[in-house]
Amino acid sequence: MAHVSLVTLGVDHLDFMTRFYEAMGWCRSTASIHGTVTFLTGGAIVLSLFGREDLAADAGIPASSGGGTSVALAMNVTSEGAVDQALAAAAAAGGTITKATRRTEWGGYSGYCADPDGHLWEVAYNPGFVLQEGGRGQPPDE
Repeated sequence: MAHVSLVTLGVDHLDFMTRFYEAMGWCRSTASIHGTVTFLTGGAIVLSLFGREDLAADAGIPASSGGGTSVALAMNVTSEGAVDQALAAAAAAGGTITKATRRTEWGGYSGYCADPDGHLWEVAYNPGFVLQEGGRGQPPDE
């Protein structure tokens, strides 16, 4: 069975971005290597922050100055209030709210922010998307 176990974001300022994600509730792993890579845990996934140029070199591609606008990551939470809290924490930590929270056509509540390097995050409460123990999401059709 295919699954995503780790998401790596190339970032411009590793220490700053580490503090940003910690402010959003991610927990830094002791496996992190100061100045090289930060591993953050949250629910059922591990988020890795790696210097943008180092990530490009590791992948064998040229470094890009663009942010993460071709991909949006999502964080599902347990209530509308938790959406508001997560986005407020992101803004307070230096992120930018790109789409204010709103009720959705699918019966939920969500908003978008960009981290300081431009990676997009949707924070959503979806009453039909069950969060299992540990934060693993379960779409309604599973």
